[in-house]
Amino acid sequence: MNDTDNRYFIIYKPRDMVSQFVSSHKVNLLGDLLYTFPEGTHAIGRLDNNSEGLLLLTTNKKVTRLLFESDVPHKRSYLVQVRHVVTEETIQQLKTGVSIRVKGGGDYITAPCEASIVKDPTIFVSINNEIKEYYPSSWIMITLTEGKFRQVRKMVAAVRHQCIRLIRVSIEDMKLQDLQPGEVKEINEKLFFENLKI
Repeated sequence: MNDTDNRYFIIYKPRDMVSQFVSSHKVNLLGDLLYTFPEGTHAIGRLDNNSEGLLLLTTNKKVTRLLFESDVPHKRSYLVQVRHVVTEETIQQLKTGVSIRVKGGGDYITAPCEASIVKDPTIFVSINNEIKEYYPSSWIMITLTEGKFRQVRKMVAAVRHQCIRLIRVSIEDMKLQDLQPGEVKEINEKLFFENLKI
């Protein structure tokens, strides 16, 4: 691979880190990870500061458009820990769509999605830095093809559950696998595009 080739990375973005390399605020940045990224590397999409999990990075400027601005929707799966016990009725509400407030102040009914209760979250990700909770909590998996601002958090709030922890575990067939918070893995271009179905 020569220096003009694009490069592709998956990372486990930790909590309390923004999905960018530069900020005017005093925050933890992607450049603080113990990895030397090539010049021109940028995040594809984002995870908010309090969310964690799979984040894609590349030097290829076309990927964001291919993944998030194409006519073909791409699935993104989130493992969500919420306060209190989730019922099957609540899961059904999430699946069929709930009303959330979107940017600009309007109400929006979320598109039908996949949702399920997760008995053992360690099947999907190693929960080795679990946040200690003093109340009953549940884990659920939500798979979306849309991405309104803070949508997953707003969806669980709409069914009266507080989001404690939110981990993106996959985008299409690109999975977090056994990456630990802060770890980086380089992916070859062919596999990157195949796994993302773009």
